[in-house]
Amino acid sequence: MDDRRRRELARYGGPVAFLVAATVAILLIKAGLSGSGGGETTPTVGALPTTAATTTAPTKKVTVTPSPATTAATTTSVGQYYTVESGDTLGSIAAKYATSVDELMRLNPGVDPTALHIGQRIRVS
Repeated sequence: MDDRRRRELARYGGPVAFLVAATVAILLIKAGLSGSGGGETTPTVGALPTTAATTTAPTKKVTVTPSPATTAATTTSVGQYYTVESGDTLGSIAAKYATSVDELMRLNPGVDPTALHIGQRIRVS
């Protein structure tokens, strides 16, 4: 092999070998982090630490003095909750439960409507 050809290979071969090695290293790291062998087109989201403020309505007990025709009555207020799924917004949740976004915000004062998390429980009634 002549000297000129060898210098040309050294000049271009070194950077090409470096780029190939860097690409392989990046692909191996990416595969190790995602837990799959590549070809994955949808992003994987792991468990995100969340804190959800939940409120429960106070329980009201109403006791009526029984007369011969009546008995004691007890009423409790039980809320209904929804677990946020991927793609949910307060508007879509409100539509599912025939309510308004304002009502959901009133029931969930600690919820940020722009930052709903998958698995977060919100009160719908």
